[in-house]
Amino acid sequence: MSMRNIAIIAHVDHGKTTLVDELLKQSGAFRDNQRVAERIMDSNELEKERGITILAKATSVVWNDVRINIVDTPGHADFGGEVERILNMVDGAIVLVDAAEGPMPQTKFVVGKALKVGLKPIVAVNKIDRPDARAEEVINEVFDLFAALDANDEQLDFPILYGSGRDGWMNYEPEGPKDKGLAPLFDLVLDHVPEPSVGEGQFRMIGTILEANPFLGRIITGRIHSGSIKPNQPIKVMDRNGELLEQGRVSKILAFRGIERQPIDEGRAGDIVAIAGLTKGTVADTYCVPEISEPLEAQPIDPPTVTMSFIVNDSPLAGTEGDKVTSRVIRDRLMKEAEGNVALKIEEADDKDSFYVSGRGELQLAVLIETMRREGFELAVSRPRVVMQKDENGTLMEPVEEVVIDVDDEHSGVVVQKMSERKAEMVELRPSGGSRVRLVFHAPTRGLIGYQSELLTDTRGTAIMNRLFHDYQPYKGEIDGRVNGVLLANEAGESVAYALFNLEDRGPMVIDAGEKVYEGMIVGIHTRDNDLEVNVLKGKKLTNMRASGKDEAVKLTPPIRMTLERALSWIQDDELVEVTPKTIRLRKLYLDPHERKRFEKSKTALSA
Repeated sequence: MSMRNIAIIAHVDHGKTTLVDELLKQSGAFRDNQRVAERIMDSNELEKERGITILAKATSVVWNDVRINIVDTPGHADFGGEVERILNMVDGAIVLVDAAEGPMPQTKFVVGKALKVGLKPIVAVNKIDRPDARAEEVINEVFDLFAALDANDEQLDFPILYGSGRDGWMNYEPEGPKDKGLAPLFDLVLDHVPEPSVGEGQFRMIGTILEANPFLGRIITGRIHSGSIKPNQPIKVMDRNGELLEQGRVSKILAFRGIERQPIDEGRAGDIVAIAGLTKGTVADTYCVPEISEPLEAQPIDPPTVTMSFIVNDSPLAGTEGDKVTSRVIRDRLMKEAEGNVALKIEEADDKDSFYVSGRGELQLAVLIETMRREGFELAVSRPRVVMQKDENGTLMEPVEEVVIDVDDEHSGVVVQKMSERKAEMVELRPSGGSRVRLVFHAPTRGLIGYQSELLTDTRGTAIMNRLFHDYQPYKGEIDGRVNGVLLANEAGESVAYALFNLEDRGPMVIDAGEKVYEGMIVGIHTRDNDLEVNVLKGKKLTNMRASGKDEAVKLTPPIRMTLERALSWIQDDELVEVTPKTIRLRKLYLDPHERKRFEKSKTALSA
């Protein structure tokens, strides 16, 4: 059967996964009476909750007797490592662009990678039914983007389709007709995307997506570069430098048929398949027959920019809510994660009780923590820190991101002011339609940690911020952090409503009445810049005297609920977030007040 391999790439929320749903439906991948969930490719629990794609996934459809393998990719820059690897597996890409927002930072990132590997993209302007759609301008912006990314003449001559993925139609004109459904898109893929290029020689394949299966063990997905493979055939795995990692036999070959994976008797060159039976090979490794000695060239992955410490939970409440608390199980889980996620880097600290986990951004690390938490892990995590580098002259370099903020005109002033306080440089300001402006900054990653919630407060929830790693630039100097101190519990027990009510003058609380607390745990935000120890266990003294007016029930102001992402960006360097399957608590690194004072003194002495 003739074949095509394509990826769907776009910025977050531009409709990739919804379009794949419609492609599957209209190609007859489902039975007429089959019950199909919305965004079927988002199979992960966290993906469904957040409405974003985190892991790249493959599927396949048949159109006019041609098998089309489709790869759905994430749109968040934090999961860009997934997209970079996927592009080696396909021969064409559908670049999806929102008809109102136009090309965004992640569009630029993935299109740049696609053009670099020589793909000839198809541009699909999605959500054309939006009231603020501006199809003509968006196409001009896409053309300018391609030109800025050094596209060649063939790539600049891209075909254009307009339509709505949600309503299931695409056509060459913005107005339609709509009755043909997605047939014009399918036909264009067959005409525009070349058949898979096949190398000469025996079986070779680069691993692209790694996953663990409880029955088959380790499964690696990739495109067969040359030759063919059958079950029980002996193969070996080589790393990038050609060193042998392992030898073994293929126990099963799975191919994508609709959303199901089915075992096949032979995988041929050009097809995207998943193979099981090997235990050590990972992504970017070459899988081949034993006679071959040269590995295939793999796409390099951008370096991590943010690092965090994952520490064994040593609080007084450790082990009361989770069952996986020791350093050994945390280490095994992190190492397993690093195998499948090449954008993550794990290092063990000297004390063996903490690990340095580096990734692309706070969201990627927060998703990892949330996943571990749901699996029953308990751990403490530090504030995210940026990964600094030194150039050949010894100059300290820090990661700088390109930040695009769409905001109403009236709030643009406060955004520019806050970004300049965070050492950002504005590179562009232009209207983006409907009394909104688009601001583009180059800002150090350090300054952006924790800015998202502040931006939404400043702009009454109307701003949309998108970030993308730009490059490393010389260190830009100190950036002012949080101005408020914290309220700390001074002993262990359960918080009492009467005590919290009397402490409301000191600042807003982050805990409710009846919650377990311990010495050194953060219970509130101080209105001043210093830390204050408070007693949240103090009950009302009872006497046998009758009061003239009866006591009124205490009415507490609802506490500030910290989500995981907000807590990570809010804490300071001497604070930790304690994460358990049931609770997220904030605490000081040193719970004992004397140890905290000692730490402060040593820090002051060092800075002097």
